[in-house]
Amino acid sequence: MSSFPASVGSPDGTLSVPDRSRRRLPAVLAVLVTAALVVSAFGAKDPTTWVLETVWVMVGLPMAVLLRRRFPLSGLLCGLLAVHAVVLIVGGHYTYADVPAGDWVREWFGLERNPYDRFGHLMQGFVPAILVRELLVRTSPLRDSRWLAPLTVCACLAFSATFEMLEWLAAVIGGQAADAFLGTQGDVWDTQWDMFCALIGAIASLLLLSRPHDRSVARLGVSANA
Repeated sequence: MSSFPASVGSPDGTLSVPDRSRRRLPAVLAVLVTAALVVSAFGAKDPTTWVLETVWVMVGLPMAVLLRRRFPLSGLLCGLLAVHAVVLIVGGHYTYADVPAGDWVREWFGLERNPYDRFGHLMQGFVPAILVRELLVRTSPLRDSRWLAPLTVCACLAFSATFEMLEWLAAVIGGQAADAFLGTQGDVWDTQWDMFCALIGAIASLLLLSRPHDRSVARLGVSANA
């Protein structure tokens, strides 16, 4: 596989219109996610659940902004992180068991429970897979290794298991007040389903997006170990 290009843009060193648009994309997405986060705080069904579900956005977005020059993220990853942030924000605003879109799907397909929680955990594997892959591709010798995909999936599954333990801790500390955050909806196998969905999401992400991700990283114009 060829190395990443040293620079992007036209031969005279200026950025083309598509290149300028790609450079602005992270800023635009950051503004949109911030606006969605602020709006979601108003009228949230359960303020505690809103905080617990959106804390990842509150922490991750400032980190991405602060590190944007030292470690800029690929356009594909920025887009996926923005979508994932919106999924978390919506779940935090309504609580996962009561997201209207999930209720519509439940009615259409005659399901026993709101499936938005399952979708959220699918995204918990789908998006972090590209984040982990980008970190490994750009900071480790694993870029061309056959171990890149398996280790990426393992990292996503480990994160999902860690999240389930955090939910367990919240349940121990908060008692019934944490029920909306847990979102089990009466399913005794909810924890196992959550981790399984994350696993499927991570595998699907790598199968569908590995090549587009390589192209997106290449457009950054950074070295493989940046």
